[in-house]
This record gives sequence, structure tokens and C-alpha cells, in this order.
Amino acid sequence: MEGTIDNTKKHSVLAWLEQHWPISTPFLALYLTIVLVLFVLNKNFALFLIWIQIPLYWLHQFEEYIYPGGFMEYFNIKVLSSNRKDWPITKKDTFWINIPITFIGFPVSAILAGLIDISIGIWTAYFSIINALSHLGMFFRGGYNPGLVASVSLNIPVGVYTIYYFATSQLISLNSHIIGVSIAIAIQVILMIWGLKFLKTKVKRSKNK
Repeated sequence: MEGTIDNTKKHSVLAWLEQHWPISTPFLALYLTIVLVLFVLNKNFALFLIWIQIPLYWLHQFEEYIYPGGFMEYFNIKVLSSNRKDWPITKKDTFWINIPITFIGFPVSAILAGLIDISIGIWTAYFSIINALSHLGMFFRGGYNPGLVASVSLNIPVGVYTIYYFATSQLISLNSHIIGVSIAIAIQVILMIWGLKFLKTKVKRSKNK
């Protein structure tokens, strides 16, 4: 009986997180930025550039899902041509897409960059740029989309500067850059195949029934 109650509680907490996770992004971004400025910026600027990708991406997600929000709805209607704002991509999907990448992958890579080798974190800068460019591509096709402002004003400039700084300072090898950009491209390609191929096919099939 206790096990059943515990599982129910875990399920309810997870369900809440799946619906409301974006609320945390501005607060976490502010807190982490303050910590980074106080304790990392002057001690290890290269590591700071890796870590700062995280709060900047959280602000990107804030624009996508909170203010003005509506990226899920935009993608469903404008990109996937769905008749529903909440399908095929749901709030649950946005949780499982974003959390593994920016709440787990980014921080783990930054930690390992500080403990093992700075090159481990460079993929986050490449991914920030590549994903931001996808928002820019959507802008040229259909105008403003949630996440565009952060992409243009934060993710692309800081991401490009990070790569420039690492390259000109010769902090990591060319192979490390190649590995980093390859990881970023691979993640973005997987997301695009899932969204533009699998989900778009799902929408077409639903309309043909």
C-alpha cells in the first residue's frame, strides 16, 4: 500500500514538472548568473563562457514557453500544420525534449569541463548557435517565433564569441572543435527528424483518416 502511495506521489510530482517546468527558468538563470559572475568570471574566463551558455539558454526557454510563450503552439500550427495547438507536441514532450539537454547535458558538461578538460563543454556553445539559427530560419519563413529574440540577442552572439575566444586563444584542439560541433549537429538533427519527419507524418496521417 505504501509503495502504491509513493508511486502516486512520484507520478503527481513528475506530472506537475512536465506541465510547469518553464516557470523555473528566469529564477534559475538569474541565480546561476550571479554565482558565475561572483565565483567563476575572474578565476577562469574560459570556463565562465561554458557555464554562461546555461542561463542564457534558460532565458531562451523562458521566451519560448512563458513570456511571450507559445512556442509549442507555434510549432504545432505553423510548422507541423496541425489543427490543434496542443498536438502532436504536448507540454510533456517539451519537458522531455528540454530537460535532458539544458538541465542535465549542459550542466554535466560544464562540470566535467572544469574537472577534466575544458573541451568537454564546447559543444554547448555550438548547440546554442545551431538551435538559435533554426529560430532564425523559422523567422524568414513565417515571422516571429517564441525564442527568436533570445536567439539573436544572446545565444548566437555569446556562442560565436565563445568559439572565437577558444579558437584564438588555442585553448582546445581542432579535433575538439570538430567533436563539439558534431555533437551539437547530431542533437539538432535528431530533434529535426523527430519534429519535421516523424511528427509531421503523424499529423498528415491524422488528417487523412
